[in-house]
Amino acid sequence: MTDIHLAEQSPEAGFGDYVQLLKPRVMSLVVFTAAVGLLVAPVSVHPFVAATAILFIALGAGASGALNMWWDADIDAVMRRTRGRPVPAGRVAPDEALAVGLALSGIAVVMLGLAANWVAAGLLAFTIFFYAVVYTMWLKRTTPQNIVIGGAAGAFPPMIGWAVATGGVSFESALMFALIFMWTPPHFWALALFMNDDYSNAGVPMLTVTHGRRATRAHVLAYTLALAPLAVGIGFTAIGGWVYLAVAVALNLWFIRGAVAIWRRDEATAEADRYAVEKRFFGFSLSYLFLHFGALLVEAALRAQGWGAWE
Repeated sequence: MTDIHLAEQSPEAGFGDYVQLLKPRVMSLVVFTAAVGLLVAPVSVHPFVAATAILFIALGAGASGALNMWWDADIDAVMRRTRGRPVPAGRVAPDEALAVGLALSGIAVVMLGLAANWVAAGLLAFTIFFYAVVYTMWLKRTTPQNIVIGGAAGAFPPMIGWAVATGGVSFESALMFALIFMWTPPHFWALALFMNDDYSNAGVPMLTVTHGRRATRAHVLAYTLALAPLAVGIGFTAIGGWVYLAVAVALNLWFIRGAVAIWRRDEATAEADRYAVEKRFFGFSLSYLFLHFGALLVEAALRAQGWGAWE
């Protein structure tokens, strides 16, 4: 961590501050994709075991968030988007954030191993390590490829959920991993396009800082074009079907349209409307992922009723 002044510690940290420390919005995406990975697997899991496993996966995600906030408190204090977080705002001490992160990490991994299996627990442990150490402590501050490589951390939850059910990994769980992995760069680069000053002021080498917005726009389009056939292709696998295929085609046509619109932009136009196109693309990218995984969930429900499209 660099030596940037943090707000003086306040004694008034409340329950909500510790919840915020766990990055609940990120946790919600982790919980949902992990649950989908568990539910679309070809092996049924007792509801109590499934709910317990998802709880500990959520705790693991929260632990990662706490460790990230502990390490990144200095740059969070500089960025407008993050300066209100509990550590840079002084409501939670850095050593408290570290203690919460480490404690929850241990609890989550051990209890997931006991509740489900040690393959799933090992994947969860690796995910926490990858996000907290590989991404947060190393990649984020050293390379413009930070979000490309670091995106793997957010892509593991459906693979963990699948492992809870099956005790292993498979081609289908790898595809769900790949969907999130390829989605992450255009999602975050769209954010970086209209939040570039934050990253520049904090010294974070996002692609917009190191290569400029023009190159970033081209990268958004390139990754979106690579993502689309992968996303649609999942519809032809054992976890896909007609419902998923229809949703994926519609979503990816819209996503490509948005990426082309971003690519065509120049800075004068973007500044004139305060990056409205980029903000819409970023907002839709959240729905994009939820709707793809929601469609996989629908397909699993249809298969459970004997209506599987490819059977």
